[in-house]
Amino acid sequence: MSTEYPVPDITDVELVDVLRAVADPIRLEIIRVLADGEPHPKTAAEWGFDVHKSTLSHHFKALREAGVTATIVDGRTHAIQLRRRELDARFPGLIDALIAAARVTSG
Repeated sequence: MSTEYPVPDITDVELVDVLRAVADPIRLEIIRVLADGEPHPKTAAEWGFDVHKSTLSHHFKALREAGVTATIVDGRTHAIQLRRRELDARFPGLIDALIAAARVTSG
């Protein structure tokens, strides 16, 4: 597997950029799902959001560019994975707080 989509070095990731990226309810829900630490397919059908494929791609890109996720490419398959270990080290407690917020938001 290789990561073909660039992500910022974790030392360059700023809290304000992470918070801006997860301020959208769809992106916050993506973080909640990704919190299991596993790669998840980037196919729209897997996520069940009522948005166009291009909109979902935009959300994935915003999270990646903010340093929150990495895109994993394996042949023609693309998956998204939370940079959990790195984010927990840089911003202790942040992911747990976001997951709790996502649970409250989603009901």
